[in-house]
Amino acid sequence: MTHPTPPSTTGARPTTPPAGTTVHPRSTASALVNGEPYPLTAPTTVAALVAALLPELVGDTGDVPRGVAVAIDDAVLPRSTWSSTTLRDGDRVEVVTAVQGG
Repeated sequence: MTHPTPPSTTGARPTTPPAGTTVHPRSTASALVNGEPYPLTAPTTVAALVAALLPELVGDTGDVPRGVAVAIDDAVLPRSTWSSTTLRDGDRVEVVTAVQGG
């Protein structure tokens, strides 16, 4: 099985506030996806996460082919619930794909 890697957030340029501005840290929700932090900047469903991680498999139709599985906090999630399940801060998510060959 292979684990798709979440999109990298490296290379983003930090913004610097104007001098004299008080900065209050903003809490950003995130999930751990395949062992990597994944920011949750907006409500994100499991279906949207899979589409973001595996665009070459999902394509324009949004249909995920067989051989993809998702678990949240060690519990496998039925595919029928992917579009209605929203990720929460701190979720541990594993997205795996089956690979043929030998």
